[in-house]
Amino acid sequence: MSKPRHILSLSGGKDSTALAIFMRDRVAEMEYVFCDTQKELPETYEYLGRLEAYLGKPIVRLNAERGFDHWLNLYNGYLPSSRIRWCTRQLKIRPFEKYVGDDLVVSYIGIRADENREGYISTKPNITARYPFKDGGIVKSDVYRILEESGLGVPDYYKWRTRSGCYFCFFQRKAEWVGLREKHPDLFELAKSYEKIDPETGERYTWSQSESLVELEQPARVEEIKRNHAKVLAKEQTVRPNRPLVEILAEVHDDEDDGQGCLICHL
Repeated sequence: MSKPRHILSLSGGKDSTALAIFMRDRVAEMEYVFCDTQKELPETYEYLGRLEAYLGKPIVRLNAERGFDHWLNLYNGYLPSSRIRWCTRQLKIRPFEKYVGDDLVVSYIGIRADENREGYISTKPNITARYPFKDGGIVKSDVYRILEESGLGVPDYYKWRTRSGCYFCFFQRKAEWVGLREKHPDLFELAKSYEKIDPETGERYTWSQSESLVELEQPARVEEIKRNHAKVLAKEQTVRPNRPLVEILAEVHDDEDDGQGCLICHL
């Protein structure tokens, strides 16, 4: 029987990056892959470039045969959502499974020991999932330590957003949408262009179920979102002071989370 391939999928987020650093000297034959939707943030690509230099081997970029717009048309204009995550299946999992083929593969996944969730990005029987952080008792504070000691730190988008993934990800919090508008107004406009409201039926095709981006970007609404977010941040700082802002921001967004993100996108 042939030896299994060892593959670690990167999302551009803190956990998968820390896992890559952690495993670098433990599995010499490790393959590092990134499923590129071509809808990622510029900060993600920059961060992956720095990680590639640290690892000393290439990160294989995997692309879907058909892009987001193709699948959006195929799904009759229905934007992906927490209930129908076709983007993850078509743009992340399928390219990964094509890359793997029928080879025996050990897939390394960066779920931490302090997370109460399981994760598996494929149901192919030739792929076995392995969770080094869970097995090693590594928690969130350890992940930050690994990143800092490596010199990579966290990606720049952590200043306003704590999830990796597409710039229009429907799991974004309101404050993160505001951050996208301020940091990347061109991408915010592109995200906004995907939203549609049927004038006859009133049916809404929006990234957020509660409001459209046109509604969210109104000055009064932006100020309300910022004000509410600042209150939550201040409360978190009071409860557990003397922590870096990025950790506080991550805690706040975790507490605000109303759905489990797609693991292959957000780890």
